[in-house]
Amino acid sequence: MTTKALLEGGPDDLAGTLVPVVPPGQELKIPHRGGYEHYKVTSRHEDSQEGRVTVYQWWERTEVAE
Repeated sequence: MTTKALLEGGPDDLAGTLVPVVPPGQELKIPHRGGYEHYKVTSRHEDSQEGRVTVYQWWERTEVAE
């Protein structure tokens, strides 16, 4: 079973989405629009259509060097 995370904050098209967390850890780095959105794990959980998930809070964006 894949652990899922609920994204909170950050770009409007990512906020509120569920993403896989492999392996479960302290940070998620999501490729998005030529850069990366970074999310940190919180102590909060929410119920979703896929069961209870951990909430990850957006904290920064990094750009990909071209």
